[in-house]
Amino acid sequence: MLIYVSIVLGVLVVLHEGGHYLASRAFGVRVTEFMVGFPGPGVSVRHGETRFGVTCVPLGGYAKVCGMETGSMSPYLQMTLAAMCARGKAEMEDIADDCGVSTEEALKALDELVEWGCLTGPKKTDQYNTYRMVDVKPTKRQIRRALAAGLPEPVAYAEGEPRPCPDSKALFQHEYKQQYRSLPFWKRSVILLAGIFVNLLFAVLAFVVVYTVLGFDVQNTQTGEITHHALNPLQSIQVGFNYIAMTAQAIVSLFNPATAAETVSQSSSIVGIAIISKTAAEQGFETFLLFTAMISVSLGLMNLLPIPPLDGGRFVIEIYQRITHKLASERALNVLSVVGMSFILVLVVVMVGQDIMRVFDGFYG
Repeated sequence: MLIYVSIVLGVLVVLHEGGHYLASRAFGVRVTEFMVGFPGPGVSVRHGETRFGVTCVPLGGYAKVCGMETGSMSPYLQMTLAAMCARGKAEMEDIADDCGVSTEEALKALDELVEWGCLTGPKKTDQYNTYRMVDVKPTKRQIRRALAAGLPEPVAYAEGEPRPCPDSKALFQHEYKQQYRSLPFWKRSVILLAGIFVNLLFAVLAFVVVYTVLGFDVQNTQTGEITHHALNPLQSIQVGFNYIAMTAQAIVSLFNPATAAETVSQSSSIVGIAIISKTAAEQGFETFLLFTAMISVSLGLMNLLPIPPLDGGRFVIEIYQRITHKLASERALNVLSVVGMSFILVLVVVMVGQDIMRVFDGFYG
């Protein structure tokens, strides 16, 4: 049961985060991590600037897209980056002295550059707040981008090694252009919605494979005769879109007090998904693929909810900032995140409790 649910969620999370990753890289945005599993210890390999790997709890996953931090940028990023470039490795107090700013302002700028993938933060073995320039293994694309920005052709540097910084403004612009926050609204929107799109696309393709490529058996209730049928691709696609619309309607009903209880009673938590995934796998590849497609639709549409930090919540914030031409305040974002996560947590607790009762009642067989 654990193996099957890990396969289902692992595949779907890789697809979802892969959508974010591919869209980010297509727009030149840096992605420092692409991991399957919850954040924590794991194994990984590095390709370019991205570490790909699996954590010790392979449920869920994430792609760390740089420059997605909220709020305004520190005004000291350019001088902080130049000072770190010259030193390679430095303590927070050293950078504060070099830039003539307070330690709090230096810390904010350093941490922001860590989020940008320019620096690595303090390690557990460090006695003080020590920051290091990341190790550099430039790709052909990075060489082209650097030359276009007026920078010298980049070469390989070890972590914490000083490196020449002939033009601090050009260096800063080169790094800034690789951040999510540097993109126009439509590109940021594509990155945010790419994971949802990939989940829904996978589901529709799975419906085509099941109903068109593999086909399905139908038994005549009167004669008992079994015949094999197959839909044409357009019919299978229509079945997929009909299921997406039905799932969307169910999710919307969660916010209607008159239908919320009924919708929750007809839904399953991770416990129910684990049990059903095993049953689906035992019934054959077609059933397991169809079940995975259904979960993919639920995963994609649930991420579309306008609740931070879900993709839909981030997208709503982007729309708000686009309309008002103002950055959403960190306080407001924190409040929205707490309210949203509280709603999700309550929903998860209720559904898990419901599924546990179903197990004792023999609902799942």
